[in-house]
Amino acid sequence: MSLSKLVFRSMKKNMKHYYLYFFALIFSVTLFFSFVTLQFNKDVLATVSGSGTATAGFEAATYILYFIILFFVLYANHLFMKRRSKEIGLYQLIGMTKSLIVRLLAFENILLFVGAVVIGIVVGFFSSRLFAMILLRVLEKETLVKMSFSTEALQQSIVVFAILLVIVLVQMTWMIYHVSLLSLFTASKQADERVKRFSPLQMGIGFLGLILIIYGYYASTKLFTIDETSNLFLDMIIILASTIGGTFLVFRFSVAFVLNSVRLKKNGHLSGSDVLALTPIMHRMKSNAKSLTLITVLTGVSLGITTLSFISYYSSESKSYSQVPGDYVLFDEHGSDFLKSLKDKEIGYTSINLRLHNVTVKLSDLLTEKGRENSLFQEEGTVSTIPVSDYQQLVPGASINKNEVIITNYGGYMAEMFPLESNHDVAVRIGKLEEVLRVVEVNDEPVLSSVLTNGGAPIFIVPDALFETFLTQPSQSFLNKQTIVVLDDKDDRTVAEDLYMQSGARNVSFTDDEGKLKNYIVPSYETALKGNIEIFGITIFTTAFLGLAFLMTTGSILYFKQMSEAEEERASYTVLRKIGFSERDIMKGIYMKQLFNFGVPLLIGLLHSYFAVKSGWFLFGSELTAPLWIAMSCYVALYAIFAVLSVGYYKKVVRESL
Repeated sequence: MSLSKLVFRSMKKNMKHYYLYFFALIFSVTLFFSFVTLQFNKDVLATVSGSGTATAGFEAATYILYFIILFFVLYANHLFMKRRSKEIGLYQLIGMTKSLIVRLLAFENILLFVGAVVIGIVVGFFSSRLFAMILLRVLEKETLVKMSFSTEALQQSIVVFAILLVIVLVQMTWMIYHVSLLSLFTASKQADERVKRFSPLQMGIGFLGLILIIYGYYASTKLFTIDETSNLFLDMIIILASTIGGTFLVFRFSVAFVLNSVRLKKNGHLSGSDVLALTPIMHRMKSNAKSLTLITVLTGVSLGITTLSFISYYSSESKSYSQVPGDYVLFDEHGSDFLKSLKDKEIGYTSINLRLHNVTVKLSDLLTEKGRENSLFQEEGTVSTIPVSDYQQLVPGASINKNEVIITNYGGYMAEMFPLESNHDVAVRIGKLEEVLRVVEVNDEPVLSSVLTNGGAPIFIVPDALFETFLTQPSQSFLNKQTIVVLDDKDDRTVAEDLYMQSGARNVSFTDDEGKLKNYIVPSYETALKGNIEIFGITIFTTAFLGLAFLMTTGSILYFKQMSEAEEERASYTVLRKIGFSERDIMKGIYMKQLFNFGVPLLIGLLHSYFAVKSGWFLFGSELTAPLWIAMSCYVALYAIFAVLSVGYYKKVVRESL
């Protein structure tokens, strides 16, 4: 018989095994080709051309996607080879040489890859338009996306999967030449370890795993505590190592110990559900610990990155408002021509003038206990003051007595890392004048544009009389007035934008305290919002796409693994059915088993991502709760699909077992 006939007969015989591997290949090609096609789509490129980070972001995401696909395909191939191990052993028993077996399987893999690439490219071509529409919807762009085939994307996909094919062939060759004949016949049947009584050492190691995870969570809450001895990079490495190491020890020892304790407590009187749930989990925990740890870590990382990106996108409006707390912001006399143009065009608006004067304060006196752990505010700094009468234009109910102060404009990462407390005294100094003021309120309401000031810089609202006294002292300010312009009718925004650009009000120049000329471009609120949505929209799209790839990878790995275990346990189900167990009785144990296999990694992964996001979310945006819950809910819902598919496959195996 020729090699080609043997290949086709083998593929026909192993169709039930091949479809799983074939699906993994098609999915990988579709995902890669559709994403790469976006980089060469003219409609997408024209829309995101204003973003300097779009191209770099797409390229970086492409490399990450390739490594995700590489891991996914290698795992699927390993699982596929394990399921065919007995067949490979039979080939050797009938006299086929290892080199001939390698050629046989290589020919099969080449055919599978060629078919998967062709089908995946066709599916990816149609799905790329869907992804392009989603991207433009996220960017809030009204653009018609046309179907276009990219030869560049085709070339990249062929090269990438040709390299992947070579890697798969090397993996397959290594397995055939280095695995013994006996191992091939026992690979799908051997248990990882006997279920036995746990030693005190194993219990101690399992407890150590829990301690490491708890320490990682605690250390993450202190990650951005800044002092002279802190090393952010080293702290991050320690947190990652303790969390990942602790997760492995928990799966390897802690979970098995808990299940073993349940088994021993029943003195060997196990129910059908126990036999079908506890015992298989314990038998396979040694090898499953690695895969479950990997799935848990990938879940935590992908969900954490996606959530942080979503926080940035979700906070686009608040970030834009902190940049421009109105429709337009004008400084000193810059922009008088713009206001005149609005009047000439009969565009109604409200202007709010805020007088400014800088003073010197020591904010460390107001830091909370958390803030005092940091060392940033140990020296005096300069802050702007605004008279309360001007502030009342923004907050009509604002009121303070003599020698009282309201601190506003203090939000973002500064407020999280260095929180200030009210009901404390703070010394204010300007020239030879020094006053002690009582802080009655601290809030994060944006007042000054963050374009010309540091984001989150505190602003002091002081009594009018005190502000007039400050004006008698030598000025420390390069900025004396800010005018907030709010249009009466938002429909006039298009005309007003053109007038703003033509007037030159967006180009502002100042001489700072050191005598250096500073040039700034102050956008309108609409321009700032569009810019933030474009930047963060591309980020959330790429990270969500990669998160989806991670999710599909981890979910598919678990699903494939459960399918493999279901086939291995088919004979056990046949025995149970013959001795009187009903399908319902067997499925009770399977439900418990799937709840563990899918639920525990997901739960621990969610905890990992929560503490990771909680440690530094304020660096990405101003809102935590809503983006976090939305991202986690979507992830859990999609993850549950694989659990349902797995249960469905087990149910099919149980029904066919008798």
